[in-house]
Amino acid sequence: MQLFSTFESNGFLEMAISTLEKKGIPKENIFAVPLDNRKEERKIFDTLHRSDGTSLIDIGMGIATAFSVIGASIGFKLAWGPIYWGLISAFAGFIVGFAIRLVMELFIKKKKRVLKGKHAEIILIVECDLSQAESVENILWSHFALRVAKLK
Repeated sequence: MQLFSTFESNGFLEMAISTLEKKGIPKENIFAVPLDNRKEERKIFDTLHRSDGTSLIDIGMGIATAFSVIGASIGFKLAWGPIYWGLISAFAGFIVGFAIRLVMELFIKKKKRVLKGKHAEIILIVECDLSQAESVENILWSHFALRVAKLK
């Protein structure tokens, strides 16, 4: 039976490995694989096949609504009328909101996108007998494994 678990890179992983060795699991049956951090910078614009859950148009839509109401109200006194001025001011509000959100994503939230300072996780693979599986799983959980999976 194989048990897969993920750990943060800290002392609890070392303690889990030493505890497993004390319980009779040989070193040859314990395999640790470190995961790499992202090397390239994250993309700002989403594609059809990838989305990061961040919307760039949310502030633009809100400001476009507010600007269109104000533009339509003022448009009654202007030459082109309320419909044209409402559409023009909605477009201008959307551009302003989109620019605000784009500046926030590019400069203010850049540290969040790059993930600097985050340590990669480590996958620990333990091969053991079926009778040892329960105790190995308890050892992994007690040493703060992030996730554990069993494979027969």
